Amino acid sequence: MTAKTERVRRIGWYAALVVASLVTVLGVSLLFAAIRNDSAIEAQLGQATAQVESVAFDRTIINYATPDGIMHSPANGVLYPAGLAAGQLVNIEYDVGDPELARVAGRSAANTLLPLGSMIFFTWLIAGPLLWWIRRQRLAHRHSLAESSIQTRVSSV
Repeated sequence: MTAKTERVRRIGWYAALVVASLVTVLGVSLLFAAIRNDSAIEAQLGQATAQVESVAFDRTIINYATPDGIMHSPANGVLYPAGLAAGQLVNIEYDVGDPELARVAGRSAANTLLPLGSMIFFTWLIAGPLLWWIRRQRLAHRHSLAESSIQTRVSSV
């Protein structure tokens, strides 16, 4: 094994560790953001019935009116939109102080636990064995270098 191969393995090990760690940090950050949004909504809870305008991969757009008669359509969509379809009427809860922050009624940050937990679990399910295998290869290489060094010393005596 050459020094280049050893360097590639070292870089691969660090890359796998960094990617898995970043996915973990992002997942935990998303969970805390969902908890923070829920706290903001619950601090100044408003309720309304909204119409689902469009459902896309990245957001679900809704329209609803607050008691003062103003129509709102959160630009970032509604929180926890799983199972909604365009044209559907849905009960929502929103932050009275910031009507752009709305979630489907009865849903909370707990709805993010399964997807985020699964994402983190499967990331480490792949990264763990990969890190172990790369480390094992590096240790085997070091062991073989040590043995060849001992054999060279013994044969020169």
